[in-house]
Amino acid sequence: MATAPSPTSIEQIGETAGTIWRVLHEEGPLSLTKLLKEVDAPRDVVMQGIGWLAREDKITIEGDGRTRTVSLV
Repeated sequence: MATAPSPTSIEQIGETAGTIWRVLHEEGPLSLTKLLKEVDAPRDVVMQGIGWLAREDKITIEGDGRTRTVSLV
């Protein structure tokens, strides 16, 4: 029997993706480091939320050396 995903998995990632979108909407493009500081969630959940938004073509991620900048499309 398959187990249902825990409420903190898909729900938390989706809610975090929404928070990421709002932060980027209000603040504009941010470095990944600054975005991680702005969003009050565990790093792995923020990264999953970024992946969610990227897959939906809602954000772009640009790299310049070691710095990654995340912005809304």
